[in-house]
Amino acid sequence: MATGDLRSLATVAAAVIACMGYARFAARRLRPGLSRLAAFLPVLAVLPFLPLAFRALHPRGISGFFLAWAAEFKLLLLACGQRPLDPSLPLPSFTAIATFPVTLRDPKSSASRPGLGLVESASMAALLAAIVSLYWYEERMNGYVLLTLYSVHVYLALELVLAAAAVASRALMGLELEPQFDRPYLSSSLRDFWGRRWNLSVPALLRQCVFRPVRARLGAAAGVLAAFVVSGLMHEAMFSYLTLLRPTGEAAAFFTLHGACAVAEGWWAAHEGWPRPPRAMATPLTLAFVGVTAFWLFFPPLTRPGADKQAIAECEAMVAFLRDTAAWAVDSAWSVLSSWS
Repeated sequence: MATGDLRSLATVAAAVIACMGYARFAARRLRPGLSRLAAFLPVLAVLPFLPLAFRALHPRGISGFFLAWAAEFKLLLLACGQRPLDPSLPLPSFTAIATFPVTLRDPKSSASRPGLGLVESASMAALLAAIVSLYWYEERMNGYVLLTLYSVHVYLALELVLAAAAVASRALMGLELEPQFDRPYLSSSLRDFWGRRWNLSVPALLRQCVFRPVRARLGAAAGVLAAFVVSGLMHEAMFSYLTLLRPTGEAAAFFTLHGACAVAEGWWAAHEGWPRPPRAMATPLTLAFVGVTAFWLFFPPLTRPGADKQAIAECEAMVAFLRDTAAWAVDSAWSVLSSWS
């Protein structure tokens, strides 16, 4: 991260703490409803602009996801008196839960999934570093092979970033958080992939903010489709943070298509006796559908303006920094040991 972005990080962190302190103060004194929502409006207006303080793509995209999506939705839920935020929480915990796209673990639940272990995290980090090193040969790669690497890159990066957020929350504030991925490569349907295995803090928010209100009025199918449409619109906003360009509509089309297909899946599954593919066939078909439609609609808004090239350059710089730091640490340790002998 450049020096300018380090300064921006300090500024953004201070602004977020101030915003969350004000939101918590307002929530403690106002009942859920329009008055609380009106009090939150200044914070809701400020948060989407904070990620633009960063020049580098990664901190801009990550903070956009944390602040303009997760935090905004959670504050809207708090304005209605719904969790996960609670104004009785200490300010550090309130801020962490508001800004990190994580879900608190239910201490009474015995079905909670374990988080990433040290060995699994190290393996994922090593695989991500290997993928970054392969980008040196991207000019020689088939376009679909490169997009496949991008897909794995996105999964590993999100898994590690969100796992790191969970570890930080646990270490600093004692918060037990649910893992955000559950082996999405084993998904047997689109509903399984998006609803139970991929970036689970997002479907949890969409379920509260969109699906349940729409389902109560228009039925489950409309609720599912509405949740996917809203997800598509939010991804358009996230892509704008990454590219600094206007939305193209392709991400919205991607998620609307998946929403329609998820509704069709639910309609088919509701009919007893209708044939269903065995899991050994359903999993590769699901992953193939996600991959093909992502190549068609999800990645082009990022690859066309060169956001992928910028992301690769930043990853290569980070890998080089870590390699040089590790070499310096080894040399320093060897020098100390040699001086003792």
